[in-house]
Amino acid sequence: MSRDRLESLRSAIFSAGSVVAVAVVMGIVWHAIVRLFDLPKILLPTPLEVAAAAWDQRGPLVRGTLVTGAAAAISLASAVALGTAISVLFSQSAIIRRAFFPYVVFLQTVPIVAIAPLLIIWSGYEFRTTVIATVIICLFPIINNVTTGLSAASKEHEELFRLYGAGRLKRLFRLQFPTAVPYLVLGMRISSGLAVVGAIVAEFFVSNGSAYEGLGVMMTGWQGLSKTDALMAALFASTLLGLALFGFVRLLAVTVLRHWSRPGGDTDVARS
Repeated sequence: MSRDRLESLRSAIFSAGSVVAVAVVMGIVWHAIVRLFDLPKILLPTPLEVAAAAWDQRGPLVRGTLVTGAAAAISLASAVALGTAISVLFSQSAIIRRAFFPYVVFLQTVPIVAIAPLLIIWSGYEFRTTVIATVIICLFPIINNVTTGLSAASKEHEELFRLYGAGRLKRLFRLQFPTAVPYLVLGMRISSGLAVVGAIVAEFFVSNGSAYEGLGVMMTGWQGLSKTDALMAALFASTLLGLALFGFVRLLAVTVLRHWSRPGGDTDVARS
């Protein structure tokens, strides 16, 4: 094994060990606080009680995690596709960008709890309602970052492409897209966390009129039953789901998208 790979492996092991060590210390402190102040289980259960509740409710938790994960993943993918398409339009026309970008900002500033009742009226207590609400939450970081990235190509590269007679489409795919990939990855990282949050918040509303089984529905039900230990187990499940989605985005960035993120302003690319 080469020295660089060995150093990378040591760094990864050290990082993972640090995370585990912090989690263990926090768990010990948490348990000590509950025992020291003799807190009732309904107020704050111990880590062991939360783990026991997670095991007892493992079936519903797994189903809820899969449902919420599917909603978050579909919403993130839809937001990336829709946001990138809108960003391309914005990058090709300053008039369109100035006319419509304020409405994109408007979607970001309106709280999802304010528009969720309208979405339920229009779409019903369905899985698709959760997806629509989550897409709205995820859309702004994608549009904002990708639009910035598509406009971030250096003047020298743009002049080189014009010098070799590259058309609008060639500049878009050979210059602007590769330049925008790091910005897209940043937007996806932000939206990956928002996707889980948005899906759970949307499920709070969707749960009122259907047999939906997402984590948000379970949290609402367990809150009503004062099952704090199960509620916290669902909270940890949603956290793990967010980390998994973030990790998938990072994996995508260092594998598939890395091949797109290349400088486009060289002679060979401009000529091809």
